[in-house]
Formats: sequence, C-alpha cells, structure tokens
Amino acid sequence: WSPSPMVYLNKLLMSDGLSIPAPLFVTWYQCVFTVLICWTAGLCGQRARSSSATQYTPVSVNDNGGVSAPANPPKPSFFAQFPKAEYVMVQAKQIFPLSCVFVGMITFNNLCLRHVEVSFYNVARSLTIVFNVFFSRIFLGIPTSCKTMVCLGIVISGFVMGTHGELNFSLIGTVSGILSSLFVSLNSIFTKKVLPVVDDNHWKLTFYNNVNATFLFIPLIIYFEGDVLMQSQERLTSAAFWSAMSVAGFFGFSIGIVTVLQIKATSPLTHNISGTAKAAVQSLMAFYLWGNDWTVLGVLGIFTVLGGSLLYTFVRMSENAQNVQNAPPPQQEMSSKV
Repeated sequence: WSPSPMVYLNKLLMSDGLSIPAPLFVTWYQCVFTVLICWTAGLCGQRARSSSATQYTPVSVNDNGGVSAPANPPKPSFFAQFPKAEYVMVQAKQIFPLSCVFVGMITFNNLCLRHVEVSFYNVARSLTIVFNVFFSRIFLGIPTSCKTMVCLGIVISGFVMGTHGELNFSLIGTVSGILSSLFVSLNSIFTKKVLPVVDDNHWKLTFYNNVNATFLFIPLIIYFEGDVLMQSQERLTSAAFWSAMSVAGFFGFSIGIVTVLQIKATSPLTHNISGTAKAAVQSLMAFYLWGNDWTVLGVLGIFTVLGGSLLYTFVRMSENAQNVQNAPPPQQEMSSKV
C-alpha cells in the first residue's frame, strides 16, 4: 500500500508548514527525481543483462553423451526489467501529447490534495471511472451496459453525499479533483495509443513522460510561482524540505513498481480490491492523523464511492470474461493442395 504514505507526504509538501505554497515546483521536482531513478535503474538493468549473458552456467552430460539443460537456471536480476534510459527526439515528439495530459493529471491531483482534506481526497477524485466510461464510449465506441450505469450512479451519489458532508469544503480543491479525474481518464486512453512507440515498455514511457514534463513545467513555474520561490529562499535551503521532497519522489516511482508486481503476483481484480481497501483505510486514518472533522454524510459518501468503484470492478471483469466466452473461435485458413 505504498500510495498511502505517498498521499500523506504530498499533503505535507502541499501544506504551508513544512513546504512552500508552490505545488507546481513540488511536482516538477518529483518528475526530475523520477527521471534520475529511471536513468539509474536503466544503468543497473544494462549491467544486469550483460552479466547474466556472460554468466557461466554448468551443464550436465546425459548417458547418451548429449548435453542437457541446467536443472536450476539462474534467475534474472530485478533490475533486468529496466531498459536503458535513452531520449530519442522522434519518439519524444510522438509521446508529447500524452505528456501534456500527464502534466495536467499530476498538477490538478496535487492542487486537489493541497486544498482538500485527506479524508475527502478519494471522494474528490472519485469520478475517474465515470470519465473512463464516457471517453470509452465517445472515442473507442465501447457500449455501456445497464449494470455499469448503475455502478456509475452509485459513485456519483457517493460524490454528492461526500461533497455535502464535507465540513471544510473547498470549491477549488473539488474542481481540481474533478479535472484530475478527467485527465487520469485521458491519460489511460493516450497511454494505450503511444505504448507501441516505446515497444509497449511502460518503463520507457515513464522516462519519456517525466522528461517531457520537466520541460513543460518550467514556464508554468516561472509564470505562476516565480515570486513565491524568490520569497522562500530560507525554506529552499532546508534539509528537511529536500528530504521530504526526495522521499515523496521515491514513493511516487515505487507506486509503478508495486502495481506491476502486485498484478503479476495476483490479478487485476485483486489489485483493484486491494486499492479500494487501501483508499478506505487511508480515508479513515486521515480523521485520526490529520484531525479532520467528520460527519455521518461525509463518511457515508466515502464508503458509497468506494463500494461503487469496487462493484464497477466486478461488473467489468465479469463482462470481459463473458465477452471472451462469446467470442467466435478463430477460423483456420484452408490451404489448397496443388
């Protein structure tokens, strides 16, 4: 559940106590930190692949004089999955539209976290699946079933209840959460389109996205937060500030690794169930850790949103399984004999 401390750290960095009121600068640094991790992991991966290729593996000779494969071949290194970090301009231009969406996604996500309570954070960003269904219908032509519409209705109802039950309601934070949900949905659609550009390697895509984002953020930081940074020279020389920034950047990168490992070890359904449980615990812990005020309607909204999201996961998994079963078998081509 690495996203939970990530949310808490980002909340600290978006607050005025430890950090500075410059969410764009904080997000930019996290992108730079991710680029450095990708570059370092790529070097380690290159060395791991070269060492495994030259590693001596003893073989045995069977009774017939033939050479048999080793019984226990060496396991590949963890870093072998990371490709070498290379920035090719042609590929970077093709990924640039996705990077713009990516910048909007993480910018509004952090703005939402800055202006709303942590307990309300999951409710403010709960409309992602609604936008997913809408854009899948508009851009991909995927039909929407009645069961899916019921799930979306539950999520929207939870969003409305949570909004009305939030005592420290922030219009800017809520709108930022809605826009973040919109960009998250667009990000998934654009990702599917540009993944072939990087040979379907999500680590390459992470590197390109964050490199492009570091350049896209610079003019935004200068225009919107230049004065704030000039007035925060004392905080920018604080070791505690940069330590928290670096730890948050590490957790941001670790989310991708943990997600891939969890899906590989279990299934996408288990991953979504775990994510829903994580969001519930994260919201409830926020009432204790951050001292957020709660209402019955607010708590009911949280669990309604999470319940609708979990139900949507089950519906989508069952519909996908049914579509696979109903799919016609592939026709074999009849070759004519001469």
